[in-house]
Amino acid sequence: MKSIADWALNVAEQRGASYADLRIVEDRSRSLSTKNGKVGAASQAESLGIGIRVIANGAWGFAATDDLSRAGVEAAAARAVEIARASARVKEEDVRLAPEKAVTAEWLSAIEKDPFATSVEQNIDLLLRVDAELRAVVGVTLAEANMNFRREEQWFYSSVGADIHQTKYTTGAGYAAYAFEGGEIQKRSYPNSFGGQWQNRGYELIEEMNLVENARRVGEEAVALLKADQCPEGVFDLILDGTQLGLQIHESVGHPIELDRVLGMEANFAGTSFLTLDKLRNLRYGSDLVNVVADARAEHGPGLGTFGFDDEGVPAQCVPIITNGEFTGYLSSRETAHTIGETRSGGMVRAEGWNRLPMIRMTNVSIVPGEKRLTRAQLIADTDHAIEMETNKSWSIDDKRYNFQFSCEMGWEIKGGKRVRMLKNPSYSGITTEFWNAMDAICSRDEWVLWGTPNCGKGQPQQVMGTGHGASPARFRKIKIGSAYKGN
Repeated sequence: MKSIADWALNVAEQRGASYADLRIVEDRSRSLSTKNGKVGAASQAESLGIGIRVIANGAWGFAATDDLSRAGVEAAAARAVEIARASARVKEEDVRLAPEKAVTAEWLSAIEKDPFATSVEQNIDLLLRVDAELRAVVGVTLAEANMNFRREEQWFYSSVGADIHQTKYTTGAGYAAYAFEGGEIQKRSYPNSFGGQWQNRGYELIEEMNLVENARRVGEEAVALLKADQCPEGVFDLILDGTQLGLQIHESVGHPIELDRVLGMEANFAGTSFLTLDKLRNLRYGSDLVNVVADARAEHGPGLGTFGFDDEGVPAQCVPIITNGEFTGYLSSRETAHTIGETRSGGMVRAEGWNRLPMIRMTNVSIVPGEKRLTRAQLIADTDHAIEMETNKSWSIDDKRYNFQFSCEMGWEIKGGKRVRMLKNPSYSGITTEFWNAMDAICSRDEWVLWGTPNCGKGQPQQVMGTGHGASPARFRKIKIGSAYKGN
């Protein structure tokens, strides 16, 4: 790979680039699903290619190719410089990169069992056993299950001497049961909606999730929701489980802190941001209990936002985002660091693959658990009257990430510290800063889980990336609660 990199870097320098870096990426994936006792989809894919970034005349250029012959690589490097020169004609200012020491390094995500060492037949058999358990519940109309593996090996080189080799494994699985009755549909997912749970781990994650063992309960909950009471409407205290709180973090913290959105450099899919630069260290984002970090380090956990180095060769870091309720940090890059007075990138730049331009992406944007031991059961017991919600069903948030509404798969009414009735179609809405300032309790580390969001979209052409969100169940006071839709 080093010789391939030299071809690209030499041509970029000869053509006048002041800086160049490249990523050679070998990607392997397996995606399987079942639906109502049959295989829904089964695919395996492999790709290998190179993406080359350069700065020439103070502007970026990018080109990619899957032709790794010398001619193919040199042509791509030359094209990247040509694009940079063309971009320079309409630039507003020269690109300024925060300095970063070049390193030579190896990094491998920690796995116990190579997921690709398991057979497709073995994987499908497990999914079909889950499917059978779901459909054994009378009233379950539709059962869906999925399993996904990915191995991404990347070589990063730069014109200043970086030489970084990383290999990352991703494993994910989950399922859902649907119950139809008349014009009503209810759904329950495990262990989370929208694909289940995903982490940078091996097949051991699949084994730990106890997929078959939980299927019957999940099916029964889907059917029970058909007879459950509609969620009441009004202002109530709200308890969110960790899965829903993780998505709340993703949408109302993770996206608005992306500095390229704040600066107007990127506005596709998730819009811009209410977190203008004047709000840094000058905004009460949440209550004193709200502490959020963006942490890509392995010690944070095997999240989808965990790595050794980002796609600019910057080491993984932990950046405080919200500290005791105060807004303290953004997700930054080498190009944007200076706009917030930083002399170094936060190390948050990644690309979906070799043929996509790296951009600022969430790492593991997680809320810090409470210091005092508090379990979910204790949190409920300590609550006089509230609505508890779990597992996201849908969400809506404005393009500045300020006004939102979320609906969940299932709710419970809490009275006198006990669950008194199941509720269907629960939803809640609010304004980002008012919502986080309403948090008055959060469970401790033993309830904290690092959830994976594998399908975060950003950019044009679209890049779908994985992010991580650690969360414990938490309580919020006086939140607007309602039904996602009216029953008949």
